[in-house]
Amino acid sequence: MSSTTSSDKPSDDPALDQIGPALSRLRRRAPASGKDLTRNLVLNVIADAPGEMTVGALAAEMGVAQPVASRTVAACIADGLLRRAASQSDGRRTVLELTEHGEAERNRFAAEQREAFLEITIAWSPEERTQFARLLTRYGADATAWSRKRTSSRD
Repeated sequence: MSSTTSSDKPSDDPALDQIGPALSRLRRRAPASGKDLTRNLVLNVIADAPGEMTVGALAAEMGVAQPVASRTVAACIADGLLRRAASQSDGRRTVLELTEHGEAERNRFAAEQREAFLEITIAWSPEERTQFARLLTRYGADATAWSRKRTSSRD
């Protein structure tokens, strides 16, 4: 049963059917190579994690198989973006941490994305830009909470 109440009934606006394709286009049009997109995703997932991040948890968060995440992590470690460390809660586990270089790359990606956003939305008013940025950020946070809730309810 849905948690949507009659007052929260979703609109029948056809624009809602375009959300998935629009988000897909946003990802494809990001100003970076495919390698940078993946690295940016990995760095953001690890930095935004509420606790320690393992390769398995990274794979789950990215929606990829563990060997894919392992190869990506290995490349990031080789590039000096990540390091492996012992878990503070269980020394037998290995967790992932951003290096200073990894944090700098994450900031560089964010600056590139901000510049692209400003160029793409050049015809928008400052208020429209800010409102969209706030709503998109809120959507991302709510999507993370939704995903974690769904994952924990399956366990």
